[in-house]
Amino acid sequence: MKLGKYQLDGKKLFLIAGPCVLENEDTPKRIAARMREACAEHGLPYVFKASFDKANRTSGKSFRGPGIDEGLKQLEAIKKEFEVPILTDVHLPEHCAPAAEVCDILQIPAFLCRQTDLLEAAAKTGRIINIKKGQFLAPWDMAQVVEKMSTFGSEGKVMLTERGASFGYNNLVSDMRSIPIMKKTGCPVIFDATHSVQLPGGSGDKSGGQREFAPVLARAAVAAGADGIFAETHPDPDKALSDGPNMIPLVAMPALLRILNALHELVSNPAKAVEAVEHEQEESERGETQ
Repeated sequence: MKLGKYQLDGKKLFLIAGPCVLENEDTPKRIAARMREACAEHGLPYVFKASFDKANRTSGKSFRGPGIDEGLKQLEAIKKEFEVPILTDVHLPEHCAPAAEVCDILQIPAFLCRQTDLLEAAAKTGRIINIKKGQFLAPWDMAQVVEKMSTFGSEGKVMLTERGASFGYNNLVSDMRSIPIMKKTGCPVIFDATHSVQLPGGSGDKSGGQREFAPVLARAAVAAGADGIFAETHPDPDKALSDGPNMIPLVAMPALLRILNALHELVSNPAKAVEAVEHEQEESERGETQ
């Protein structure tokens, strides 16, 4: 799958990262700059993500974002300034065409992954479509979603994202078997490390989260064969206007990315990794005998 100058072929881990929602003009740019720099250090493809509207909020009083018109202006400015691909989510069929004029990837939210009219409208844009697996679906059910997208002309332009499954009330669980199962569709598979640790509606009028487990699950997902990682990040998650409890602090992202990249290289080329370990052992033994 071609994304701008990047070839998403599994040889390199790719990162989709940014704030949950466009809170202002400064914070998203700060995040884009740091994440582009961190990914460039390892030669990894980077996609900036942010929402212009969070339609699925726990409370009617929750912050939703600047709306589609202002939001797309901000996303276009980020795309031009930092020269990175852009992803945003769409909730209505009429969002798709205007969003596609700015964004390289349109994302279908998990709760909407079976909405045929939305999927068709997204497919008609010709953009890459990232479809999040519903918390209510088995991973093998996503094969039907991919087949549906093929009938709409999006064959070879679909990515799938695992973001946890409902586990009782106000909780999610991540089944890493989902990654190899969904990869059988032939689509790149991404793991959403931050929404997977969300506690939906778990804090009364808002969702809670356990951000301390996001890096743990991200590492497990890469080990299970994920092609990319999706992570929401913020300079000060506790002050974020949406999903703060499950966001990774921006300062922690570069170190996590180094670990994830090393894991991906090990998983994608185990023979080379074993060779490197054996070489290191030989060098160590040679040093001991001298």
